[in-house]
Amino acid sequence: MIINRITLTDFNDILPLFTQYMTFYGVNSPVSEYAAYLSERLTNQDAFIFAAYDDKQQVVGFVLNYQTFSSVELGRVLVLNDLFVDPNSRNQGVAHKLIQCSIELARGIEAVRVDLGTAKVNFPAQSVYEKIGFVKDTRFFSYSLSVKDHLPVA
Repeated sequence: MIINRITLTDFNDILPLFTQYMTFYGVNSPVSEYAAYLSERLTNQDAFIFAAYDDKQQVVGFVLNYQTFSSVELGRVLVLNDLFVDPNSRNQGVAHKLIQCSIELARGIEAVRVDLGTAKVNFPAQSVYEKIGFVKDTRFFSYSLSVKDHLPVA
């Protein structure tokens, strides 16, 4: 298995898996929207994406990371936002190797930590994260607000 950092010239390699990932999370948009989104993230240097290729040069997994900051820790935080491995390639260490790329990237940008989130029912992913050393947050709750349909508070 080879892990490569994805660039604008090869981001189409991950589109089939990105589509499967979005379907897993209940998002069914045209592939062209995914391509435009990924292209914009790479063009603006908003994202760091790594892909795992098998010995036939087929993409079998990807990890997409964003960078943010922590005021409390006075440092950068790497957000491991998206991770997906082709179902036929699971339990072969692909996810572990992709996560290690994120950890090394975090060290390289001198981040203070790597954060991630996953679905409450995604037990296989939770198991992988915990085996690597990620700890489930018990101190803070996460909240979000969709601004698409939200009316301003009077």
